[in-house]
Amino acid sequence: MDGKINRGFSLTELLVAMAVGAVVLTGATQLFKSGMDATVSVTQRGEMEENVRAALNLVARDASMAGSGLPSGGLTLPYGGASNGVSLIGVDQNAKTWINANQYISGNVGTPPIAFSNYMFGVIPRPANGMEKGGPVSVPAMAASGVLPDSATFIYVDYSFPLNQYIVTFPDNTGTSINVAPPAVPPPNFPAILSPNGIVVGDLILLTNPTGSAIGEVTGINPGGTVLTFANLDPLNINQSGAASGNIKYIDPCSAAGGCTGSAPPLLPPNTTTVAYRVYAVTYFLEVPAAAGQTPRLMRQVNSQPAIPVADNIIAMQITYDMCTAVVVAGCSGQSNPIAAGYSPNQIEKANITMTGQSVTNYGNKSKSIAISTSVSTRNLTFTNRYQ
Repeated sequence: MDGKINRGFSLTELLVAMAVGAVVLTGATQLFKSGMDATVSVTQRGEMEENVRAALNLVARDASMAGSGLPSGGLTLPYGGASNGVSLIGVDQNAKTWINANQYISGNVGTPPIAFSNYMFGVIPRPANGMEKGGPVSVPAMAASGVLPDSATFIYVDYSFPLNQYIVTFPDNTGTSINVAPPAVPPPNFPAILSPNGIVVGDLILLTNPTGSAIGEVTGINPGGTVLTFANLDPLNINQSGAASGNIKYIDPCSAAGGCTGSAPPLLPPNTTTVAYRVYAVTYFLEVPAAAGQTPRLMRQVNSQPAIPVADNIIAMQITYDMCTAVVVAGCSGQSNPIAAGYSPNQIEKANITMTGQSVTNYGNKSKSIAISTSVSTRNLTFTNRYQ
């Protein structure tokens, strides 16, 4: 033996080492947690922005198309005579009503203004009416502010299907059906009425001729796709053949000619040609799915088709309208309810849309929300370019 004694660590040295190790371990843990929190935060923000921007782009696109192809200022819907009340929006083929205030609105048209009680404007504002009928009035994310989401309906002609190139005739003077035939020499790949992108039951059809314009809801299509039927008691209450005006019968050339007899309509002057277009009435609102734990989502409902979700985790949608851009007048900007303020929807020059989304990832009950806004000119109503 060399006489040396092998000594271990003293208690003091061990305690100091443990303390230093704990500090280092705590720092590493905090660093790791900070990194994880940052990763989750970035993921949440990415999810939110993706959902909100998708929703915002959809609404802005339809808002920018509002009024396109409609008669200037919109058009009257059935009224007078044996009319069957106000026409509807937000109702589908299964008779499900998706939003609470679902009637076409009253408004003033023209100069001097004339009041109409059943009128199709290019934009139908619905402030504080943005929750699905039958669902919750609001959600916890909205309750603190007390602000309810808005809904809105944007109406425009769909030019993707060339219905305006079909030859339209009226089989009788009832205004409950039309015959449609392709042109004598159709272009290559000319789509049929019953093609995948063609006409379906529930579509709205705009008919225009020198007598005027009228809208009908398709309630039936014959197997050959040559006859479109517009029966009464349709889901949107637009086909009112007993009304005095504003219906298909009112513009039917057969009625003007004293009735169509025989198997073919009478020979009418060329200027009585009727042109048909498909119209989209697109309504946006929020829905809270019935399944437990689901968050609100943005819904899009077209004509009388069922509403479909287009963006998840959307907790609020606010839309205001500017009635002036070139010359600003007190009170004409940022109107959430322009009709109550005395304006006509035809005076809307810009829609200001704010969409609020909530993060899908709920990390430790720390979900986040984000609001993104955009403005879009309603170029088919009273568009004004302030830079000119």
